[in-house]
Amino acid sequence: MDKLKQMESFVLVAGKGSLTAAAAVEGVAPAVMGRRLDALEARLGVKLMLRTTRRLTLTPEGQSFLEDCQRLIAALADAEGAVSAGGLKASGHLRVTAPAGFGRRHVAPLVPRFLAEHAELSLSLNLSDRVVDIVHEGFDCAVRVGDLPDSSLVSTRLADNRRQCVAAPAYLKRAGTPRHPDELARHACLTLSSEASQTRGWAFRIDGAVQHLRPETRAQGRLDCSDGQVLHDWCVEGLGIAWRSTWEVEADLAAGRLVSVLDEFAAPPNGIYAVFPQSRHLPLRTRLWVEHLRAHYGRSDYWRS
Repeated sequence: MDKLKQMESFVLVAGKGSLTAAAAVEGVAPAVMGRRLDALEARLGVKLMLRTTRRLTLTPEGQSFLEDCQRLIAALADAEGAVSAGGLKASGHLRVTAPAGFGRRHVAPLVPRFLAEHAELSLSLNLSDRVVDIVHEGFDCAVRVGDLPDSSLVSTRLADNRRQCVAAPAYLKRAGTPRHPDELARHACLTLSSEASQTRGWAFRIDGAVQHLRPETRAQGRLDCSDGQVLHDWCVEGLGIAWRSTWEVEADLAAGRLVSVLDEFAAPPNGIYAVFPQSRHLPLRTRLWVEHLRAHYGRSDYWRS
């Protein structure tokens, strides 16, 4: 039996989670997919999947082999695309995840043009403020905003992300304008709740060094929320001061719905990143997607528009 076909069947079954679903994609009987997997395991002399009537589970050896197979199949597709008529072409399915708020504004709107330029590609976009495990959940690329934790993932910076304190004019008229970050302890601060990803606090440059105000050193206020868009809306309504990204509040600042405060203490920007499970042999579709984002985010007029 063809070795490549065995590997492709293994990847398909692992991705679909069942022999029946994978067989439907190829238009063959589930028994055919089962025989291919049996032959692959027999040739390798190792169990790749634990199969029951209800579910398929990858063994540790199967998980490692799956990643290698995915890289090899992607590399083969890239090689064929590079010499095909019309030059470099990408095909297949791309799975992308991004934070909900940023993804709605700055990832989803870029998808239609990307697919128009690459007619043989399809794309799934997952928007979630949960930190998605892209390796175990099978994503090709994650767009992430802010400081990245240390991990085995590989990242590339796409753009700067600047954050600032903002409030509605009505709130500042009622509560006063803070002149130093220490004064935030006397204000209603609209903070992300403890289960959200912003755990280090609000960053300011004070006396030449970046400092993070811990939750216990600033007013908790009467409101917190795990959703940044809700905090933004509450801020516009005049319920307190929020610490938000410029990409989220720039239109409100321009329209006068919000006013920035403590600008002289603003910390240096962190980043907007594309993150991948590994750096070698990235599929062509992933490389083209990242370059598509970089081309838009790198335009001087993009964020203003």
